[in-house]
Amino acid sequence: MTPEQTDMAVHHRLVQQLIDRGRISSSAELATELGVTHSELDASLLRLAASHSLVLHPHKNEPWVIHPFSLSPTHTWVSRGERGWWAPCLWCGLGVANLVGGDVTLHCRIGGEAEAIQIEVRDGQPMDTGLWAHFPERPALAWNNVHHFCARLLPFRQASDVGLWAERHGFALGQVLPLTQLADLARRWYGRHADPFWRKATIEEASAIFAAAGLTGEFWQLAPRAGAF
Repeated sequence: MTPEQTDMAVHHRLVQQLIDRGRISSSAELATELGVTHSELDASLLRLAASHSLVLHPHKNEPWVIHPFSLSPTHTWVSRGERGWWAPCLWCGLGVANLVGGDVTLHCRIGGEAEAIQIEVRDGQPMDTGLWAHFPERPALAWNNVHHFCARLLPFRQASDVGLWAERHGFALGQVLPLTQLADLARRWYGRHADPFWRKATIEEASAIFAAAGLTGEFWQLAPRAGAF
């Protein structure tokens, strides 16, 4: 396989394993399953991380986050029947809902604080259309610290609550959007992540996805540079 083909195979295997069983194989198992050497797998994981197709642990060459899934416990749990998955944020949780399909429940907390909430989602569409989401900063800056970005992408009861929440915690206010609009973005962004030939969107492709979800203006503009978002 070419390096690009290896990267596609590795990403597809990881995402499909998460969908099917909620966890991934060890690196040794994954190399055997894909018929690649350990060095080829290591190189592929590094390339996938460089393109923001996944996040590696800072101290070892192993996946930590494979968007929209997290391999560590988070504030967003997506359940379907007796099965479940961690997601890094609300956007990702809606992405998981799209990938696993059917009726799922997102378990999270309003503003990441005391009030637990269950968001029922059917085929990627939230049943409660009155909730709001906080997009914490410009997407162009998300990868400066993707974990802090995801930690602040949370649900709220009212749009007016977000400003008070941000002031209380000393956060800058990002953009507040209806949960239904975030779900539309998640469908467009994550809907094909399990495709065998998936690759990370380019800056131009990512910009088109935001625009198609009705997210336009300076806040949503991505830097015109080479590479992936």
